[in-house]
Amino acid sequence: MIQSLQSLFTRDLNKLKTEVESYQNEENIWKTDENISNSAGNLSLHLVGNLNHYIGATLGNSDYIRNRELEFSLKDIPRTELIQQIEKTIETVDLALENLSAEELQRAYPSEPLGYTMTTEYFLIHLFGHLSYHLGQINYHRRLLDNF
Repeated sequence: MIQSLQSLFTRDLNKLKTEVESYQNEENIWKTDENISNSAGNLSLHLVGNLNHYIGATLGNSDYIRNRELEFSLKDIPRTELIQQIEKTIETVDLALENLSAEELQRAYPSEPLGYTMTTEYFLIHLFGHLSYHLGQINYHRRLLDNF
């Protein structure tokens, strides 16, 4: 299970990096419109913050401190910096997962971010779904708003 999770998180974080790199116009990464309230840039920051907090800091004991509000309020971070943050997140997630044992996956996750007790394995699957959900939004955002 751990190897599968590592592979899936790495795969989709690399897809996130590819999406950010694929914008023809870098300014469009931060574009919104009346029906799209979150830019691809803010969703990318949100994913980086989410994974660094729940996997890196909580499971991997990294020194990451999350500021969720900034994930949605920061704007116009250069594409190169976003990509660096994604690349560092890939490393952090991979290392944290690599150091988990099969027994730890079956233990309760250290907090209750969903409002109830769950195993670490369950929450990691939830986090992967969250990553995939926002990755799809970013792909759609790029295809809709990067053509103008």
